[in-house]
Order: sequence, then structure tokens, then C-alpha cells
Amino acid sequence: MLYGEKGTGIESGPWVQVSRLGNPLVNEVVVPMAKKDYWNAQPPVADKQFLAAVKNPELAQLLPALYPGVFPNLAAYNKVHPNRSDLVAIFLTGLPSGVVAGFQNSMGTIEADVLRLNTAIPPTTSNPNNLGLLGDDLAGYPNGRRVFDDVVTIALRAVAGATLPLVDKSFTPDAAAMAVTDGLTSGPADTTAKGTEAYLATFPYLGVPHPGFRSGG
Repeated sequence: MLYGEKGTGIESGPWVQVSRLGNPLVNEVVVPMAKKDYWNAQPPVADKQFLAAVKNPELAQLLPALYPGVFPNLAAYNKVHPNRSDLVAIFLTGLPSGVVAGFQNSMGTIEADVLRLNTAIPPTTSNPNNLGLLGDDLAGYPNGRRVFDDVVTIALRAVAGATLPLVDKSFTPDAAAMAVTDGLTSGPADTTAKGTEAYLATFPYLGVPHPGFRSGG
């Protein structure tokens, strides 16, 4: 922003992209620290350049180191197979048919961090599971992203190895993989973030934010 003689604002030059968001935690967990700002400035069509980071994310390597003995299966897999094709499908290409019975949201071989929605799958009208595909609810994330989907927990558990059996039947996830959580929901049946959200009946559906001058209540 430049200012003229009378203090009026003068804007010039092209718009510059400084942030983006598709799938949860791609920038926070998958993209290496030194490339986070660069990733934010790139269009999804150029995401093939980050393929190596998705195949072998830093968090998947850190979990066994930070919690010795808790992720032994993941640690062993990391040493032999630094190629997480399950994460490539979740974050970059979508899942092709045949991986999960009755489900696919693949857009071909294009590698791009975008949300994908298979509209042929009807919404879950009774007993939706906030763990989406991990909770056998095909209408949930990574098939689109419902307001109540606990997408952070889903993504963390996927990186921890919970989705590896989809592409490698010989792999057994560590027990801790399905225990990882961000603590925002009380359980898979919690679609109201521990009862603190009052969703709206119309767009944008999200509840009114809590006022900043007080907490609770």
C-alpha cells in the first residue's frame, strides 16, 4: 500500500498469494519446515514438486523417535519403505476404486492438494462418524470435509500408519496409531466438538465464534 499526498491509499501491482489450504495438516505436518512459505505461494497444479515430502513426511519419522517403543511397526516400515502411497492417495491424487469397498474419489494421476468429493456417495443421515473413512463412514473426510469431521485426528492417524494397510496388507498399524488425537472431540460420535458448537441451519453452518472478552459460558 502506497500513500499519496493527501494520505489516500494507492494500490498497484498484481495480487500475491501468501496462503492456501486444501487438506488438513499438509503444510503443518507434511511440507518440510524450510519450504512452508514457498508451498503457500504455489498453486495446487504445481504440487508434484512436493511429492517426496508426502511419500516420506517428517512426522512419520519423528513419531518413533519421540515415543520410543510406541511405534515399532512404523519405525521398521520407515526404514524399508520410505514411500507412503497411502498418503499420496489421501493428500494428492484421491483414492482409486478397489482400495476401499464402495468408495473412490480419485481424479486420475494429477497430484494436487485439493479436497475431493464423490457426490455419488449419499450423506450419512444417521450415526455419522467424525473419523470419516477411518470410522467406516464413506461420506466423511477424505471424501470432502464435513463441518464436524475431526480432520486433524484423521490426518494424524493416517501419518501414524493407520491407513497403510489399505495399500500394504502385510503392515499392522501400531496400537498407538488409532489413539492419536488432537482432543477436540469426545469420541467418534461427537459431531458437536464436545457440545461447544451451535451449528447454523444455513451457510456458513459454523456456529458464531465465542466473544473474545470472556471465555466459557
